[in-house]
Amino acid sequence: MQRVVRQLQMYERKLYNKRKKSRLENKDFSIIASNCNGTFMYYDMGVRYLTPTVNLVIEMDDFVKMAENLKSYMEKDIIKIESDAPYPIGLLDDIRITFTHYPTFEEGEKKWRERKRRINWDNLFIVGTEKDGCTYETLQRFEQLPYENKVIFTHIEYPEFPSAYYIKGFEERDEIGVLTNYKDQFWKRRYLDDFDYINFLNGSK
Repeated sequence: MQRVVRQLQMYERKLYNKRKKSRLENKDFSIIASNCNGTFMYYDMGVRYLTPTVNLVIEMDDFVKMAENLKSYMEKDIIKIESDAPYPIGLLDDIRITFTHYPTFEEGEKKWRERKRRINWDNLFIVGTEKDGCTYETLQRFEQLPYENKVIFTHIEYPEFPSAYYIKGFEERDEIGVLTNYKDQFWKRRYLDDFDYINFLNGSK
Protein backbone atom coordinates (compact mmCIF):
# COMPACT_ATOMS: atom_id res chain seq x y z
CA MET A 1 0.00 0.00 0.00
CA GLN A 2 2.79 2.43 0.91
CA ARG A 3 4.48 1.74 -2.40
CA VAL A 4 1.27 2.58 -4.28
CA VAL A 5 0.91 5.81 -2.30
CA ARG A 6 4.50 6.84 -3.07
CA GLN A 7 3.98 6.13 -6.76
CA LEU A 8 0.81 8.22 -6.74
CA GLN A 9 2.61 11.06 -4.98
CA MET A 10 5.51 11.01 -7.43
CA TYR A 11 3.15 10.88 -10.42
CA GLU A 12 1.19 13.86 -9.13
CA ARG A 13 4.45 15.73 -8.52
CA LYS A 14 5.49 15.19 -12.14
CA LEU A 15 2.14 16.52 -13.32
CA TYR A 16 2.50 19.49 -10.97
CA ASN A 17 5.92 20.36 -12.42
CA LYS A 18 4.61 19.83 -15.95
CA ARG A 19 1.79 22.32 -15.33
CA LYS A 20 4.27 24.84 -13.97
CA LYS A 21 6.64 24.33 -16.87
CA SER A 22 3.80 24.97 -19.34
CA ARG A 23 3.45 28.48 -17.85
CA LEU A 24 7.15 29.29 -18.24
CA GLU A 25 7.61 31.80 -21.06
CA ASN A 26 11.14 32.90 -20.21
CA LYS A 27 13.57 30.10 -21.13
CA ASP A 28 17.05 31.70 -21.15
CA PHE A 29 17.28 33.16 -17.66
CA SER A 30 20.28 33.25 -15.33
CA ILE A 31 19.52 32.75 -11.64
CA ILE A 32 22.30 33.93 -9.35
CA ALA A 33 21.45 32.29 -6.03
CA SER A 34 23.06 31.98 -2.62
CA ASN A 35 22.19 28.28 -2.33
CA CYS A 36 20.31 25.42 -4.00
CA ASN A 37 16.97 27.22 -4.25
CA GLY A 38 18.00 28.51 -7.67
CA THR A 39 19.28 25.07 -8.66
CA PHE A 40 15.90 23.48 -7.95
CA MET A 41 14.05 26.11 -9.99
CA TYR A 42 16.15 25.05 -12.97
CA TYR A 43 15.87 21.36 -12.14
CA ASP A 44 12.10 21.27 -11.74
CA MET A 45 11.62 23.14 -15.01
CA GLY A 46 14.11 20.98 -16.89
CA VAL A 47 16.03 23.91 -18.36
CA ARG A 48 19.77 24.38 -18.81
CA TYR A 49 21.85 25.91 -16.01
CA LEU A 50 22.83 29.36 -17.25
CA THR A 51 24.58 30.19 -13.99
CA PRO A 52 27.62 29.09 -11.99
CA THR A 53 25.71 29.13 -8.67
CA VAL A 54 24.59 25.49 -8.88
CA ASN A 55 24.85 22.96 -6.04
CA LEU A 56 26.76 25.28 -3.74
CA VAL A 57 26.35 27.70 -0.84
CA ILE A 58 27.56 31.28 -0.47
CA GLU A 59 26.96 32.91 2.92
CA MET A 60 24.58 35.82 2.58
CA ASP A 61 26.98 38.66 3.43
CA ASP A 62 29.41 37.32 0.84
CA PHE A 63 26.59 36.73 -1.62
CA VAL A 64 25.39 40.33 -1.39
CA LYS A 65 28.96 41.57 -1.75
CA MET A 66 29.38 39.44 -4.87
CA ALA A 67 26.05 40.62 -6.32
CA GLU A 68 27.04 44.24 -5.75
CA ASN A 69 29.92 43.77 -8.22
CA LEU A 70 28.87 40.64 -10.07
CA LYS A 71 30.64 41.17 -13.39
CA SER A 72 33.90 41.96 -11.65
CA TYR A 73 33.73 38.80 -9.54
CA MET A 74 32.84 36.65 -12.54
CA GLU A 75 36.17 37.68 -14.10
CA LYS A 76 38.13 36.26 -11.16
CA ASP A 77 39.37 32.73 -10.53
CA ILE A 78 38.46 30.53 -7.57
CA ILE A 79 41.33 29.36 -5.38
CA LYS A 80 41.13 26.18 -3.32
CA ILE A 81 41.11 26.52 0.48
CA GLU A 82 42.35 23.72 2.69
CA SER A 83 39.92 23.17 5.57
CA ASP A 84 38.38 20.54 7.84
CA ALA A 85 34.93 21.19 6.35
CA PRO A 86 33.06 18.17 4.95
CA TYR A 87 32.77 19.92 1.59
CA PRO A 88 35.31 21.45 -0.82
CA ILE A 89 35.84 25.18 -0.20
CA GLY A 90 36.98 27.81 -2.65
CA LEU A 91 37.77 31.52 -2.46
CA LEU A 92 36.58 33.85 -5.23
CA ASP A 93 38.79 36.81 -4.35
CA ASP A 94 37.25 37.52 -0.91
CA ILE A 95 34.07 35.46 -1.43
CA ARG A 96 33.93 32.04 0.25
CA ILE A 97 32.18 29.35 -1.80
CA THR A 98 31.18 25.98 -0.38
CA PHE A 99 30.81 23.34 -3.08
CA THR A 100 28.21 21.41 -1.11
CA HIS A 101 27.27 18.85 -3.76
CA TYR A 102 30.62 18.23 -5.41
CA PRO A 103 33.02 15.42 -4.43
CA THR A 104 36.12 17.53 -5.12
CA PHE A 105 37.08 21.18 -5.41
CA GLU A 106 38.38 20.54 -8.93
CA GLU A 107 34.99 19.32 -10.16
CA GLY A 108 33.12 22.20 -8.54
CA GLU A 109 35.57 24.80 -9.88
CA LYS A 110 35.40 23.30 -13.38
CA LYS A 111 31.58 23.48 -13.41
CA TRP A 112 31.75 27.06 -12.11
CA ARG A 113 34.01 28.11 -15.01
CA GLU A 114 31.86 26.33 -17.60
CA ARG A 115 28.58 27.76 -16.37
CA LYS A 116 29.67 31.33 -15.72
CA ARG A 117 30.34 31.64 -19.46
CA ARG A 118 26.64 30.94 -20.05
CA ILE A 119 25.33 33.85 -17.97
CA ASN A 120 22.69 35.88 -19.77
CA TRP A 121 23.50 39.33 -18.46
CA ASP A 122 20.32 40.74 -19.97
CA ASN A 123 18.09 38.27 -18.12
CA LEU A 124 19.34 38.09 -14.53
CA PHE A 125 17.42 36.95 -11.45
CA ILE A 126 18.96 37.32 -7.99
CA VAL A 127 17.76 34.89 -5.30
CA GLY A 128 18.81 35.17 -1.67
CA THR A 129 17.77 33.40 1.54
CA GLU A 130 17.55 34.65 5.10
CA LYS A 131 20.06 32.16 6.49
CA ASP A 132 23.79 31.47 6.38
CA GLY A 133 24.71 34.57 8.37
CA CYS A 134 21.96 36.83 7.04
CA THR A 135 21.32 39.82 9.32
CA TYR A 136 18.92 42.73 9.12
CA GLU A 137 21.73 44.79 7.64
CA THR A 138 22.20 42.08 5.00
CA LEU A 139 18.52 42.39 4.10
CA GLN A 140 18.94 46.14 3.76
CA ARG A 141 21.92 45.72 1.45
CA PHE A 142 20.08 43.09 -0.58
CA GLU A 143 17.18 45.49 -1.06
CA GLN A 144 19.59 48.07 -2.46
CA LEU A 145 21.02 45.72 -5.12
CA PRO A 146 20.62 47.29 -8.58
CA TYR A 147 18.63 44.47 -10.17
CA GLU A 148 15.07 44.64 -11.42
CA ASN A 149 14.36 40.97 -10.62
CA LYS A 150 15.39 39.92 -7.13
CA VAL A 151 13.87 38.09 -4.19
CA ILE A 152 15.05 37.02 -0.76
CA PHE A 153 13.14 34.33 1.13
CA THR A 154 12.52 35.17 4.81
CA HIS A 155 11.20 33.35 7.89
CA ILE A 156 9.01 36.29 8.96
CA GLU A 157 7.44 39.21 7.15
CA TYR A 158 9.50 42.31 6.36
CA PRO A 159 7.00 44.75 4.80
CA GLU A 160 9.71 47.40 4.59
CA PHE A 161 11.58 45.32 2.01
CA PRO A 162 9.69 44.85 -1.30
CA SER A 163 12.06 42.06 -2.38
CA ALA A 164 11.44 39.97 0.78
CA TYR A 165 9.15 36.94 0.38
CA TYR A 166 7.89 35.32 3.57
CA ILE A 167 7.77 31.50 3.58
CA LYS A 168 5.58 30.10 6.36
CA GLY A 169 6.73 27.37 8.71
CA PHE A 170 9.92 28.77 10.22
CA GLU A 171 8.61 31.53 12.48
CA GLU A 172 9.98 29.93 15.66
CA ARG A 173 13.52 29.85 14.30
CA ASP A 174 16.13 32.56 13.97
CA GLU A 175 16.36 32.00 10.24
CA ILE A 176 14.57 30.24 7.43
CA GLY A 177 14.97 26.49 6.98
CA VAL A 178 15.80 24.35 3.95
CA LEU A 179 13.23 25.35 1.35
CA THR A 180 14.02 22.45 -0.98
CA ASN A 181 12.74 19.98 1.63
CA TYR A 182 9.27 18.58 1.19
CA LYS A 183 6.55 19.59 3.62
CA ASP A 184 4.92 17.07 5.94
CA GLN A 185 1.73 16.60 3.90
CA PHE A 186 0.22 14.12 1.46
CA TRP A 187 0.99 15.79 -1.86
CA LYS A 188 4.68 16.39 -2.44
CA ARG A 189 5.27 20.11 -2.15
CA ARG A 190 8.50 21.82 -1.25
CA TYR A 191 8.53 24.93 0.92
CA LEU A 192 10.00 26.59 -2.16
CA ASP A 193 6.76 25.86 -4.01
CA ASP A 194 5.00 28.46 -1.85
CA PHE A 195 6.74 31.04 -4.02
CA ASP A 196 5.39 31.34 -7.57
CA TYR A 197 8.79 31.39 -9.21
CA ILE A 198 7.21 30.94 -12.63
CA ASN A 199 5.64 34.39 -12.40
CA PHE A 200 8.95 35.66 -11.02
CA LEU A 201 10.95 34.23 -13.92
CA ASN A 202 8.37 35.49 -16.40
CA GLY A 203 9.09 38.99 -15.12
CA SER A 204 6.08 39.58 -12.87
CA LYS A 205 6.68 41.46 -9.63
